[in-house]
Amino acid sequence: MPQDPAERRVVVTGPPRGSRRSRRTSGYHRPRTEIDEQTTLGHTYVRSLMRTQLRAALTVFAVLALLVGPLPLLFAALPDARRLEWAVLGFGVYAPLILLARWYVRRAERNERDLVRLVEDR
Repeated sequence: MPQDPAERRVVVTGPPRGSRRSRRTSGYHRPRTEIDEQTTLGHTYVRSLMRTQLRAALTVFAVLALLVGPLPLLFAALPDARRLEWAVLGFGVYAPLILLARWYVRRAERNERDLVRLVEDR
């Protein structure tokens, strides 16, 4: 004999279809929280930033070494050119140093902005 429709039970196995689950109830954590709580994921974010900053610093160091490294050989080849040495060191190296410093600072700030953009919810 079939059951009476009034006695039939309804089993709900999931959230209602019309509502959205909030991020907190779905197990979602914000990346900023991951960094603050020093979880493995937060450590990965920070390590990624450190790696990109190190890459920029090593790039500046390599360019600087290629620029300044050969100067002693140049000065040794020209033993009687004291004024040339000071001119090259004073003016020839100064401008590239300033340009490298500006590039490095802009690159470091861009790396930090990229991390902040990644971490914040938008």
